[in-house]
Order: sequence, then structure tokens, then C-alpha cells
Amino acid sequence: MVNEICFSEVLLESAKEVFEAMVFLPLDRASESDRKIEDCPLLGSITFKGTIDGCLAICCSSSCAKHIMTNMLGMDPAGEVTEDEVFDVIGEVVDTIMRGVKSRIRKETGNLEVSTPSVVNGWGLENSLGEGATKLSIEVNIDTEYPARLTLLYRLGPPGTNETNRR
Repeated sequence: MVNEICFSEVLLESAKEVFEAMVFLPLDRASESDRKIEDCPLLGSITFKGTIDGCLAICCSSSCAKHIMTNMLGMDPAGEVTEDEVFDVIGEVVDTIMRGVKSRIRKETGNLEVSTPSVVNGWGLENSLGEGATKLSIEVNIDTEYPARLTLLYRLGPPGTNETNRR
């Protein structure tokens, strides 16, 4: 049953798996005393629809995104990269995290249709899903020195028809 899914656990497990297997960097839940994201963040997001509708996003600084890219691709960290190259990698990361979430909840939700990821400069992930939508944010640290935020915004079925579990 969809209401029994602990989305925070699913999201964190999926992100940890991606960062371990694909990015080759540790990702851990941040403690309250850890730093917050401050400088010029990038927002990589992907939408989904089906039994649940929503959006999954990762928000991090430009320096964090470059660190993810150079580590994932085995590049020289001092090398020059373009914004488009960084955007492509962050898009791939958010897409792969979404695939992990989708596979973990498929039994309860059935198949979900997933969009192409998009990456933009900016902070906002606004709730446009209406009543009954839930926004879950998890502060994480990537490679211990880069703070980031994972966000899952979702609604079960049409607005007002289902209770949501906000864990």
C-alpha cells in the first residue's frame, strides 16, 4: 500500500546507492550542525506520474556539482568543464536516483512514467501539485565537505482523494 512507504528511507537509500556505485563518493544524511547550502546552487529535477505524481530533485552548489562530475568521470579536478557538461552529469545523477526510487516502490505504486531530467541555476522547487501534496527534504553531505539537499515532492492520486504518509 502506498501509504506504508517510508519515502525518506527510499530516497536516501537510492541516493546512497547511486553515489556509491556511480559517483564513487560517500553520501550521508547531514546532522543539524552541518553546514547549509549557500552559494549559487544548481537544481537537478525529474518529474513522475502514475499512482503518485511528483518531482524528485537534488540541489547543490556549483563546486559540489563539479566535484560530482570530475569524480564520476575520472577527470582532473583542476580541469576546465563547461556548464553544459556539469548539467548533463547532474541530470544523469537525478535520473538514476529516480530509477532507484521507482524500483523500490514499484510493488506498491505500479509503474510510474518518468520525464527527462532538467537542471537549472536556482533554489526553487515549488509545490504546484495542489492540496494533499507532501514535500520531503533531506539534507545530506557529499564526500563529507559538500552540503546538498534531496527533495521529493509528491501527491497520491488526484488532489484530496487520498491521505498521505509524511515520513
